[in-house]
Amino acid sequence: MPEDSSETSGNIPTNLRLLLVLEQMASVGASATPTDVNLVLGLPKPTIHRLFTTLENEGFIQREIDGRRFLPGLRLRTLSAGVLSSLRVRTARIAILTRLAEQIGETCNIALPERDSMIYIDRVETKWPLRIQLPIGTRVPFYCTASGKLYLSSLSSTLLNQYAQAAEFTSFTSQTHRTSDSLIKEIRKIRKNGFATDNEEFMEGMVAVGVPILDKNNRLVSTLSFHAPVQRLTMHDALNHLDALRNAAKSLSALIS
Repeated sequence: MPEDSSETSGNIPTNLRLLLVLEQMASVGASATPTDVNLVLGLPKPTIHRLFTTLENEGFIQREIDGRRFLPGLRLRTLSAGVLSSLRVRTARIAILTRLAEQIGETCNIALPERDSMIYIDRVETKWPLRIQLPIGTRVPFYCTASGKLYLSSLSSTLLNQYAQAAEFTSFTSQTHRTSDSLIKEIRKIRKNGFATDNEEFMEGMVAVGVPILDKNNRLVSTLSFHAPVQRLTMHDALNHLDALRNAAKSLSALIS
């Protein structure tokens, strides 16, 4: 009889295997090999490799540069963003964002890492007529934004160094990082402080402050930030809202725990 002819070969129903592979990859929280995943699932070796091949071919996972390890692919990241945006969760999320925006008086955003940039998935606008337009769906670089640098701070030192060495530092303003050394130095500071800033690095006349939104395993899954024109809020004054940001981030983390 062929290895997979039984509906429950390996004690795992055939129609659950792909989902369980994805679930285990998510629980690892880093790139993983088929062998890593199979330490928990215990499927026959040909089966686990075939499942990974299927998921890769369909775009749910993608290979790391070493060719052995795998990360979530575009389709899985899109699926995750869709789940996070489900109506009930989003209703609560918008309520938290709205309260924060009213408290701070500036536009507040939630962003997710997506390949080589951060993407805004939710925002509540300031009521001031003078505002900076970065609508939902906007993608912004990692190296010159508060949300992006927060994400970089969650990477291992090895991955951060690899990113910094390969990144093309487009100068959006005179404040934008231009070298890998200056970026890495700031990321180390962000790791220590637990928050990130954008002091006119991405856009002239704009400051921003961000904090991480963490899952139950204390891993960054998204970021919470606000931005404002310098005519209305200096960086010094913006940092006075850190406690409000952190409290809102804790409430947002509770929605995904």
